[in-house]
Amino acid sequence: MSRATVEALKGMPIDEILAERLRGALAAAGDIREVRMFGGLCFMLNGNMLAGTSKRGLLLRVGKEQEAKSLARANAKPMEMAGCPMRGYVFVDPPPADDDELNDWLRFAVDFVGALPPKRRKSRPRRTRKVWQQ
Repeated sequence: MSRATVEALKGMPIDEILAERLRGALAAAGDIREVRMFGGLCFMLNGNMLAGTSKRGLLLRVGKEQEAKSLARANAKPMEMAGCPMRGYVFVDPPPADDDELNDWLRFAVDFVGALPPKRRKSRPRRTRKVWQQ
């Protein structure tokens, strides 16, 4: 990814309304945490990316096996990052306005991501102070 692409993504605001809808819909899904990445806000399930939101739309991880089925649905597009396809991910733009349709998309993604092995959170290395001996 070029430096210009990275800088453009950093300044991209998220769709706060969609983010709030995702928070509500995913409240009972399990170990969900939010991480800023891909120029937006991503929701992680058990450490694996599940969904994301930005001003560009709704990003969902559906898996390579379900990608074609997902792309056949209304408003679904292949996910690309800097012109390169990201297999197993789709963009839904515009995002579903109806909560039932949003929940249907999320169930599709949760079924795939929920079957993945959990990832452990990476811990930051502890800072150590050097003790000077004389």
